[in-house]
Amino acid sequence: MYDLHIDTDVTVQLDACRREDARAVFELLEHVYRLEDAETPSAEEGPGAATTVWMATFDTSGGPREEVRPAPLAGTVGALLTGGYHAVDEVEKVLAAGFGIESLQSVSGDQETEARLLLASR
Repeated sequence: MYDLHIDTDVTVQLDACRREDARAVFELLEHVYRLEDAETPSAEEGPGAATTVWMATFDTSGGPREEVRPAPLAGTVGALLTGGYHAVDEVEKVLAAGFGIESLQSVSGDQETEARLLLASR
């Protein structure tokens, strides 16, 4: 017998942004959720550099649940959220509390959903 539960993990992928902006987004989420896993690319930024994708997975079932305050970004950040319906919705609400967001696209599957957002400073 195994425990059936709703998936609470959300994978957040950020692209077309500077390292500092990726850090600001992930730190904001870490104030609310527990960080499960993160990939830190070693690629150098600069002219002609390949696009870097920053990725982290957050567990929305637990964490410090601190108050979210708006965080500054140097530019816009493309974000892709993937996970269970409720969990992705919760992460999107937290991001909206800290940044200006524009919803670009949402794709729903049988068990999970995907949301594309554009984040900017408020």
